[in-house]
Amino acid sequence: MSRLPFLSRDALSEDGQKLWDGIVETRGDAAVNDAGGLIGPFNAWATAPGVGARLSSLGATLRFKTSIERRLLEVAIITTGAYWKAEFEWWAHSRMAREHGVSDAVIAAIQRGDEPQFDRDDERAVYDVARQLSSTGRLDERTYAAAHDLLGDEAMVELVSLCGYYALVSFTLNAFDVGLPPGVDPVFER
Repeated sequence: MSRLPFLSRDALSEDGQKLWDGIVETRGDAAVNDAGGLIGPFNAWATAPGVGARLSSLGATLRFKTSIERRLLEVAIITTGAYWKAEFEWWAHSRMAREHGVSDAVIAAIQRGDEPQFDRDDERAVYDVARQLSSTGRLDERTYAAAHDLLGDEAMVELVSLCGYYALVSFTLNAFDVGLPPGVDPVFER
C-alpha cells in the first residue's frame, strides 16, 4: 500500500493536472490504475508537480533523446532498479529490456544480483557502469575506459545521468512504498 494517497486528476492543482495529462499522453491509460490514480512514481510526482514535471521531462529525455541504443539504456535501468530493489521499476523495465533485445539469461542474473554472462561487450560495459555507480557512486579507471571507448563523451554523460535518474526513481518508489499492479508478485527479498 502506497504511503501517499492516490490522487485523482480532479483533485490536483492546475500544474498537477498538466503533469497528469502529459504522463497519460506519453504513456497511455496504462499509467492510471483501476482506482483512477497514477501508477509508479507518477503519483508522487503529481503530489509535488513543480518537481514532478521536471522529473517526468528528464525521464523522457533520457529514454528517448539520447545517443545510446535503447537496449543498452534498459540494461542500465534494470541494473540500477535491481540494486535498489525497486519492484515497480523492475516490473516495468525488465519487460522493456526483453522487448529491446536483452537476453532472458542476462535479465534473470541481474534480478538475482548475480554477475551476468554477457554475449555482447556493449551490454557488459553499460552494466559495469550502472552497477559500479549504484554500489560506490564512482567509476574506476577500467570501467570508465571500457564504457568511454564504446560510447564517447556525450553518451557517457547521458549514461551517468540515466543511472542517477533511475536511482532517484528507485528512491521515490521505495520511500513511498509504491505497489505493483494487481496480480504481480514482488521479485526481491526485503
